[in-house]
Amino acid sequence: MKITEVRIKLMEDSSDRLRGFCSITFDDAFVIRDLKIIEGANGPFVAMPSRKLTGHCPNCGCKNHMRAAYCNQCGMKLKQPQIERGSDQRAKLYADIAHPINSECREQIQTRVIDEYLNEIEEAKHPGYRSKYDDYFSDAGEDYDHDDDDQPSSTSAPPKREPPPQEPSETIERIEKASELKGPHSPPGDKSSPSNSPRPQKFGEGIFDD
Repeated sequence: MKITEVRIKLMEDSSDRLRGFCSITFDDAFVIRDLKIIEGANGPFVAMPSRKLTGHCPNCGCKNHMRAAYCNQCGMKLKQPQIERGSDQRAKLYADIAHPINSECREQIQTRVIDEYLNEIEEAKHPGYRSKYDDYFSDAGEDYDHDDDDQPSSTSAPPKREPPPQEPSETIERIEKASELKGPHSPPGDKSSPSNSPRPQKFGEGIFDD
């Protein structure tokens, strides 16, 4: 089995330990993507694609990564589980999705990828440079966790959903009563001009007129 193609995606932020992503093709027939090129104490090395190890919430059974402080589904506070540690005493929080099973294959991948990585750095200095990785994999690094396994990714409780505020029933009732149209207590009086009807006469008036 031979590595027939390597595609490199350089990272723009050179201050981070992650130097780039790559894909490798075996025998022009099988591709593995999202290998990481990381700057180590003795130079760059290749890390195989991996996923975060998870555990189940004891309350709802939802999967959460090993260092989650709260359940992503029900919000319950999680107890920190016993995490397996490697020979270097670092916590094992990731599991390789694909990896070599012997030192010969591992060395073959490491040597070829690092050589292509150094060549890609030189190519990137030329005007109009464009990574071949982008032709097929434009989402490189979207799932990469910069904190790796040094920091827990969730340390605060999920926000609580507050119910919308409701007005007191007494206030609503008072507003509704005020909005009702009330009629006058008594009908308005007649404001028209006085009529020409005859004035009532006093007793005996007009009998002894001169």
